[in-house]
Amino acid sequence: MADVAERAGVSTSTVSRTLRGMSTVSPEVRGRVEQAARELNFAVSRQAASLVTGRTGTMAVLVPTLNSWFMGAALSSLAPLLRAAGMELNVYVMADLAARTAFFERLPARRNADALLVFSFDLTDEETTRLDNLGMPVIYGSQHVEGRPSVYVDDVAGALHGTRNLINFGHRRIAFIQTIGASGFSFSSNERLLGYQQALTEAGIPLDDDLVVATLASGDKRGTAEALGKLLSLREPPTAIFAEQDEVAVATLWTLRKMQIAVPDRISLLGFDDQPMADWFDLSTVAQSPSDIGREAGELALALINDPDADHELHVILPTHVIPRATTAPPPAPQPEQNNSGEQPHG
Repeated sequence: MADVAERAGVSTSTVSRTLRGMSTVSPEVRGRVEQAARELNFAVSRQAASLVTGRTGTMAVLVPTLNSWFMGAALSSLAPLLRAAGMELNVYVMADLAARTAFFERLPARRNADALLVFSFDLTDEETTRLDNLGMPVIYGSQHVEGRPSVYVDDVAGALHGTRNLINFGHRRIAFIQTIGASGFSFSSNERLLGYQQALTEAGIPLDDDLVVATLASGDKRGTAEALGKLLSLREPPTAIFAEQDEVAVATLWTLRKMQIAVPDRISLLGFDDQPMADWFDLSTVAQSPSDIGREAGELALALINDPDADHELHVILPTHVIPRATTAPPPAPQPEQNNSGEQPHG
């Protein structure tokens, strides 16, 4: 370290503060120190540094799965933010009950991280309490947790605006397809259903439980077909469908096309997320940004690490946006009634 200090023209304490990522070093001095360290092939031992600072230089993330567009986008924006702060990322994936049980029994993040981000994870009260006792900042992403720092979109407002968009087209029979069994996403699912119901009530449209159907996690074609079968068997089928996730909306679109039901000529279709596939299928949707959620959660975690007196109950609420595309339009004109002979009544 003394050699780095000499080459950079600073004190060894300045080198120490710089390489530990402390914010008290100016950008100009930081650049000189980092350049000198590179030239001398100097590397900081995180174990040794942690003994001095009490920090590991690592941020942990707890997720239910990595097999989702949302998780990939959120973590992709988080990684460069931590890299710029001189921190590493450690991801804990709870793919099954055994992994989950082991994590909450051992709580490895207690020893191996300075903060924990929890993304879209359905926790029990006991598990939440266990995380409260970690002795480090715990930030929740894509979910609101009362009394804890959280970063999420306003799912209620997003679904309300999406449903209102369909109502403004003239639709009055609007169905909602909800997912069940999608680990970690129950908070958003329930909030979106609530927003849908609020929009109908606001417009004076009676709630109809028959118009709310469920399918398994996205990609379940059989479940989607069964849900559509229920809706299309109603005495008054819907003229519009609001699917809770884009993946469910695309599966619905695929099934309707197989049934030769034109979208949007006979049924309008709206999703939620604005995944890349929504653009490919020209799907109208309610857009959210998991990249923004990941970045905001990371910035909040860094702020709490660097300032223990910061607000540990802060909620960052991000906006959603309705993106109209080719799958939504006014409802079809009502067909004239026919008499028993099959002829249209005369005026």
